[in-house]
Amino acid sequence: MKTLKILVTLLVGALIIAFLTGMLDKVERENLYADKPVPNYRSKELSSKTGSVNGYEIGDAATDFSLKNIDDRKISLKDFDDAKGFILIFTCNHCPYSVAYEDRIIAIDKKYKNLGYPVIAINPNNPKEHPTDSFDLMKVRAKEKGFTFPYLFDAGQKIYPQYGATKTPHVFLLQKEGDENIVKYIGAIDDNYQDAKAVKNKYLENALQSLISGKPIDVTKSVAIGCRIK
Repeated sequence: MKTLKILVTLLVGALIIAFLTGMLDKVERENLYADKPVPNYRSKELSSKTGSVNGYEIGDAATDFSLKNIDDRKISLKDFDDAKGFILIFTCNHCPYSVAYEDRIIAIDKKYKNLGYPVIAINPNNPKEHPTDSFDLMKVRAKEKGFTFPYLFDAGQKIYPQYGATKTPHVFLLQKEGDENIVKYIGAIDDNYQDAKAVKNKYLENALQSLISGKPIDVTKSVAIGCRIK
């Protein structure tokens, strides 16, 4: 009888340990994939996860900045005398969403910078949280992909909170009006990060075409879908 009780006790203990281990594994899995692409997320669900964030709204004047580019030079918006506006995109090296959009961002820059709207990419992440987002590796990534636009490092993470960026990628389309840069569009590049050929709504390009033609922008805000800025 004593032997049976001992075996039963050991069996119950093993079951409890297995249960607790399973729970921990579940939490670890959820944390591990928190920043990975999850298909079929609805905008409402993403908005509830993002929460309220201070930053610019449509019509606000965006302040300039001076950030180090991958060529080690400081760059500001005021440096672009001939620009009519800017396609400001907060992006990074590690995020699979950002990686998925790299070719599209290059194509947008090539198409629109000659029309007065260059892409300015900014990495807002802390490399202590994501070592692959370090300044040195930004240089490597830009060379590998052949970036045609400035890729700036938000050292000290001072700029992205001013804009209210929460994801990578997160777009802020600016229009020059006198000495100010007015926010005209905020959100996603388009509605399908997984497949460029399956895109139905090109939010950013539609907004750009409206600005260029002098027409009102139909969709001024969309939900930025990507990895959390850390």
